[in-house]
Amino acid sequence: MPEQRETLILLETNLDDMPAEWLGPLLEQLLAAGALDAWFTPIQMKKNRPAAQLSVLCPPERAPELRALIFAHTTTLGVRQQEVQRYSLPRRVETVATPFGPIRVKLAEYAPGRWKAAPEFEDCLAAARVHDVPLAEVYRAAQSATETTEP
Repeated sequence: MPEQRETLILLETNLDDMPAEWLGPLLEQLLAAGALDAWFTPIQMKKNRPAAQLSVLCPPERAPELRALIFAHTTTLGVRQQEVQRYSLPRRVETVATPFGPIRVKLAEYAPGRWKAAPEFEDCLAAARVHDVPLAEVYRAAQSATETTEP
């Protein structure tokens, strides 16, 4: 199966003087503004200060706005930017029937006739809450239902 190649931008900065409570809302804001992914990595900085490295993956056209958000909503004075190549599998989303209701599942063919399936977390979580069952049980049911529908 052919991979898709795309050029993306990786923005990074180290945060050693920012309250940890600000980190979660920052990730939400970056994702809402068009980041494809955003994450924190715990790091150790000079003078043995604990810190978090913020990494943001985005399309090139979103980089200026996301950099501006980082400067506005963090304590950083600098953001590193680099171009990266990402290879990804073409995917599609299907909805499968489970005992807990319909669940969306991402499907990707990684080799001829070989598929990966990933149930949508938010669908599984909502169904688990509604039915008062463990999240893992809903996830397994969605994976099992996917096995009967994969091409």
